[in-house]
Amino acid sequence: MRFWDTSSIVPLIVEEETSTLTERILLEDPEMAVWWGTEVECVGALSWKFRQKRFDGGDVELAVTTLGDLVEAWNEFQPTDEVRVRSERLLFSRRLGSADAMQLAAALLWCDDDPREAVFVCQDDQLRTAARLEGFTVLPTFEQLGKPF
Repeated sequence: MRFWDTSSIVPLIVEEETSTLTERILLEDPEMAVWWGTEVECVGALSWKFRQKRFDGGDVELAVTTLGDLVEAWNEFQPTDEVRVRSERLLFSRRLGSADAMQLAAALLWCDDDPREAVFVCQDDQLRTAARLEGFTVLPTFEQLGKPF
């Protein structure tokens, strides 16, 4: 099982440049752990794309159905006091916004605060950096994304 950030789930729902790569990562290990707010973040990304006229109503319906299938299958970590406390620490120690701090805090709880053997799937540069600094293996790699370190 791997912990998935919203930035890597959206390419599973709608066609993006990294969709094929992200699908391969999911096929390697189809069990997903996610933060409680991930579904709302995904819907937010879809609604933004719709408002930007990146796809039409039929595409939105298909994307929402695909998201629903993922939601049914993933393991969701709830908002707890432990997530809040870790999030607050991360806000002071890493360059993260509140939502990303909660994502990373949930991932730390998922791996029992021992990320050395844990994988964090993420395509947001700041959150990727923070996850690496916490000790996670981050996928996709910079090489896979075609980015320098």
